[in-house]
Amino acid sequence: MCGIVGYVGNKSVMDILVDGLEQLEYRGYDSSGVAVMCEDEIKVYKAIGKLNNLREELLKHKGEYEKSTMGIGHIRWATHGAPTVLNAHPHTCTCGNLVIVHNGIIENYKELREQLSKEGCVFRSQTDTEVVAHLVAKMYAKTKDLPKAVREATKQIDGAYALCVMHNDCKNTLVLTKRNAPLLVGIGENEFFAASDVPAIIKHTKKAMYLNDNQVVVLTPEKMILTDIEGNEISPKIELLPWEPVALSKMGYKHYMLKEIHEQPDVIRNILVGKLHAPDENIILNEVKLTKETLKNLNRIQIIACGTSLHAAMIGKYIIESFCGIAVDVEASSEYIYRKTVTDKHTLVIGVSQSGETADTLTAIKQAKAKGSHILIITNRPDSAMAREADSLVPVNAGIEVSVAATKSYTAQLMAFYLLGLYMAEIKESVPVAELNSYKAEMMLLPQKIEQILAHTEDIQKCARVYSSTKDFIFVARGINFPTALEGALKLKEISYINATGYPAGELKHGPIAMLDETMPVLSILMKGCVYEKLLSNSEEAKARNARMIALTNSKSEKLEDLFDNIIRVPEVQELFSPLVAIVPLQLLAYYIAEFLGKDVDQPRNLAKSVTVE
Repeated sequence: MCGIVGYVGNKSVMDILVDGLEQLEYRGYDSSGVAVMCEDEIKVYKAIGKLNNLREELLKHKGEYEKSTMGIGHIRWATHGAPTVLNAHPHTCTCGNLVIVHNGIIENYKELREQLSKEGCVFRSQTDTEVVAHLVAKMYAKTKDLPKAVREATKQIDGAYALCVMHNDCKNTLVLTKRNAPLLVGIGENEFFAASDVPAIIKHTKKAMYLNDNQVVVLTPEKMILTDIEGNEISPKIELLPWEPVALSKMGYKHYMLKEIHEQPDVIRNILVGKLHAPDENIILNEVKLTKETLKNLNRIQIIACGTSLHAAMIGKYIIESFCGIAVDVEASSEYIYRKTVTDKHTLVIGVSQSGETADTLTAIKQAKAKGSHILIITNRPDSAMAREADSLVPVNAGIEVSVAATKSYTAQLMAFYLLGLYMAEIKESVPVAELNSYKAEMMLLPQKIEQILAHTEDIQKCARVYSSTKDFIFVARGINFPTALEGALKLKEISYINATGYPAGELKHGPIAMLDETMPVLSILMKGCVYEKLLSNSEEAKARNARMIALTNSKSEKLEDLFDNIIRVPEVQELFSPLVAIVPLQLLAYYIAEFLGKDVDQPRNLAKSVTVE
C-alpha cells in the first residue's frame, strides 16, 4: 500500500528518489521520506502530507546531500501509528547507522518490540517497521555482514514485507528482500534501482529483475548478487519492462482518471487483439489451460476478488453461468481466507486483481492452490506475484492505471470475463454457434459505442452539477447490472466522499425505501432486456416517495420523461453486454461531481491503489 524507491550508482541520488516517489503517488500515501548516504553519515528527511512538503523540507538541507549517490525513499499509507513525521519512513536503529524502508505488515511486531526494548533498543515511532530496523541492526552487530543480518532478521519475522536496507558501514550497498509484497530491481549501466512498482524506474531503465519471496539481493554500483534465504547464490532472471514513460503522462487531460476513462475504447480493442479476429472464428486464449476434460470434471467455480474487481467478478458469475451452466460462487477475498472453504481439484478458482498483488486475494489463491484447485488469474499485471501462482492467465492489457479509482482496468476485467465465458462455452459446446457468433459480433462493436458516450457528455455533466451538493446517493439495478450499481456507487464514494449505496431495485421496498424523500437522488440503471419493466416499476415506487430520479438508459421511450428528472442515454446494446456501456457514464458522473466539489480526483484520501496488506 506504500511505495519504495532506491538507488545506488554514480548519479546524484535525490532527484531520482523524489521523482520515483512522485511516480508512485497513485498508490496512495499520507507521508513521505528519504535517506541518503552522505560523506560521514546517513541523512534522513521526512514530511507528512503530500510530496511537495518533503520537497520543501529538502530545500532547507540542499547542501548536505548534493554529492550523494545512494539512498532510499518511501511514501507511507498509515497502518500502525498515525501519519506523523516520527512514523514516516525511513526508520533507523537506535544509533542511526542502519536505515530501512518497508511495505507490508509485520504481524509479530509487538512480541519483537517487547523483546528488543528489553535488550536496550530505543523506539521512537508507533510503527511495526521500526522493529525490523532494530532487529537487522542487532543481527549486524553480531555478524558485521549486512546481507546475512537481513537474512537472519527476516527468519524471525511473521507477515508481509518488502524491505530496502542501508548501513553507514557499507557506503555503496543496498540490500533488498521481500515476502508477499512486490519489489523489483531496475538494471542500468553501473547503477541499480529498487522499486515497489515499475513507474518509479521506467524513465531510467527497461531492464528489471523481480524478486521472489525470501530472496535477498545485494546491490552495489558494480554488481548485483541474488541469494536465497540461506545465502546460496541464484542466477537472476532479467526481464524487459513493458511500458513507455509516455504511459505516465496525462496527455492533456486534467486528471489521470479522465484520461483513463477515455482510454477505455482502446483498452477493449487491445484485449481483443489476438483473441478475437472475427465473429465466426474461435476465441484464442493461449495462456488458459482449460481442456474439455477439465471443464467436464468441474463441480463449481469460485471467483475471489476485492473492491472494484469484486464487482467485475459478480458480473463474471452472471456471464459464466449464462454461457456454461456451471455454478459460480463469488466472494470477497478478505472473507474467503478466514473461513473453511470447500475447494478441491474439481474446483476452478478465479482470482481477479488489477495489480496482481492484492494481499487478501493472493493469500486466497495460495490456499486454493494448496487444495489442488486449478488457478486462473485475471490481472492487469502479468508480471505480478498472483500471475506467478497461476495455472491459467488472462492478462487484461489495460496498460498502467495511475488514478487510484479503477476505471479502465474494470472495463478490461469485464472483457476478460466475456472472453473467458465465450471461450469456455466453445469448448463445452454449451451455446449454439449462431448465438456465440452474435455475441462476438456485439463485442467487436463495443469500442465505438463507448466512443459515442465519450463524445457526448453534456447530459452527464449537467446531472453532475445538479447533484454535486447532495449528501447521499442511491443506485439501483437488477440482474446483470446490479454489480454496475455497486460499482457506480463505489466510484462516487471513492472520489467525492458522498455516501452512495447500490441496491438490487427489488430490495428497495424491503427497508431502503424509508430513506427516500425529496433530498435523495435515485439513479436507475434501466437497460432494455428481461428486467426492464420490473425496474421501471421499482423506479415508479421511488418516484412516489418524492425521490429525485435519474435514468441511465438505452431506451428511447418518451414515457421516461414524466418519471425521471434527468436522463442519461447510452447506445443500444444486447442486455448481456450492457454493463460495459452502463459503467462509463457512472464513472464520468463520479468524476464530474468530484471535480465540481474540488476533490483530489486521482489521489482520494485514505485510499491506496495496490492494497498489499490484509
